[in-house]
Amino acid sequence: MWKTRITALLILLLGVGIGYFVYKSEIANRSLAKDAAPKGLAKFPFKLGLDLSGGTHLVYRADVSQVAATDVADSMSSLRDVIERRINIFGVSEPSIQVQGGGFSNQGEQRLIVDLPGVTEASKAIEMIGQTPMLDFRTENPVKDAPQQATVGKDGNVTVDPYSSKYIKTDLTGRYLDKAILEFNQNTGEPVVSLQFNPEGSALFEKITKDNIGKTVAIFLDGSPISMPTVNEAITGGKAQISGNFKPQDAKTLVGRLNSGALPVPIDLISTETIGPSLGVQATAAGVKAALIGFLAIALFLIIWYRLPGMIASIALTMYIVIMLAIFKLVPVTLTAAGIAGFIISLGIAVDANVLIFERIKEELRAGSNVTDSMHNGFKRAWLSVRDSNISSIITAIILYWFGTTLIKGFALVFLIGVLVSMISAISITRLFLYTLNIKKTSGFTNFLFGSGFSSAKSTLAKASQK
Repeated sequence: MWKTRITALLILLLGVGIGYFVYKSEIANRSLAKDAAPKGLAKFPFKLGLDLSGGTHLVYRADVSQVAATDVADSMSSLRDVIERRINIFGVSEPSIQVQGGGFSNQGEQRLIVDLPGVTEASKAIEMIGQTPMLDFRTENPVKDAPQQATVGKDGNVTVDPYSSKYIKTDLTGRYLDKAILEFNQNTGEPVVSLQFNPEGSALFEKITKDNIGKTVAIFLDGSPISMPTVNEAITGGKAQISGNFKPQDAKTLVGRLNSGALPVPIDLISTETIGPSLGVQATAAGVKAALIGFLAIALFLIIWYRLPGMIASIALTMYIVIMLAIFKLVPVTLTAAGIAGFIISLGIAVDANVLIFERIKEELRAGSNVTDSMHNGFKRAWLSVRDSNISSIITAIILYWFGTTLIKGFALVFLIGVLVSMISAISITRLFLYTLNIKKTSGFTNFLFGSGFSSAKSTLAKASQK
């Protein structure tokens, strides 16, 4: 029995240690108190979503009208990766970038939804994404005096491509670019940009140069020609060079933008929404208040209704909350209003297991077993119900996370973590603390401590008064 009690004490101390870590790390992340806590803990902040920390919500229109239907999904996936890589360069915490397609009047249109937590200046957010270059290669048009191509925009304006009569677009675009390097011409000292394509792009480039020996292969950037070299021979290895009379700084900027990702399809910003930090603070305060009230209400119910086991369950529930907060910091989990709701609901799931266990213990006591045997048998009998209940909750959370949107995924992830941790707190921590009691004899007082409800209390007090 002493081993059980030492283990319970160590677990309790571990819970206190985890709570201290959560508290100190939060203090370290508050600007007014950074000197009051170890600075190393400042790298463990709570990651708050757009709705809690404030930020910017951007909607881009992606024009995929020139992309084959079978390649749209890959192009949009590549576009999302490019934008995410570019945003992460600026250190934006947990950006949310998702593709939304279908349901629009123009079938050649896709949407890109960008959420930037903590960035409350729309102009800064747009600047972060920037005008990432649209790079493509074009060959000479074999048809002389071909008419220029015109496109009608969403606003009805007609745009004419002045180069469409002379050059034809090829399949080789910036999506096949592996890397760009800034170099200097050894003879003139002028900066040039060297391009290296991936294997698929190298094969395309070799075919283009092979089919156009003695002709011009123009390199276009954002719709404007920046280099028009004449092909002397087929070029293998997937290497090309841009020499457009660049200034060193302009060439360096171009290399950086190309390496951060050349857009596979053109995009236009169509919607901007800014969520102020004050709204985020209010939402955070409301969520924390709701969680605190929920915890106190549950703990009060457990103590009043289940007495001593309820008090132990409240201690286990406190450790459950501390462990959850530590997980939120260490993973880290991006908390949204929906995520906080999932956390609050998981509190109820954590209590559900305790209620099942305590009811089984009470049935064993009514059957005449002593307290210790009742606890052991009660846990064994309740385990199957607790297991099935939690498995169904886990399956539900996985389905919500797999098929849900970003908002639903935040709820599902926190809910899933909560269910898993609640099984540990209910089955392991509560049981261990109860086993440390080791009560062999049954008396009216022990029946009162391990009973439940008001009727049980009245009958126990009545028997005690008769004696």
